[in-house]
Amino acid sequence: MHIHVNGKNIEITDAIKAYVKEKLGKVANHYDQITAIDVILTVIKNPSASGKYIAEVSCKLNGKNIHVEVSEDESMYASIDLVADKLDRQVKKFKDKSLSSDKGSIRNVVETVAEEDESEEILAEEV
Repeated sequence: MHIHVNGKNIEITDAIKAYVKEKLGKVANHYDQITAIDVILTVIKNPSASGKYIAEVSCKLNGKNIHVEVSEDESMYASIDLVADKLDRQVKKFKDKSLSSDKGSIRNVVETVAEEDESEEILAEEV
């Protein structure tokens, strides 16, 4: 998996790049089908604008792209934290959907066995 970090109106320092890779690297631990993550960090220099620090992430999965954008007034690090959390939730949601759509997945087999055990216990109690 590759994490590409680009900036608009901001110089991408090694500290910011390392912070982005640390935060978004945790997302890759949840789902191993991520092929690439593209990050664009933007600073709006207009003093009257709200949401001066914008972090955009495009995550390429097998068969799907997830795009997340967050704007924050406090700092770029806060924007990176929020966008990492949002991306993490969306990747988990995609993973759960893809696993539940697989008919022969381990999760479905375990749930089916558990349901059969419960129905056998109920029948035994009735007799």
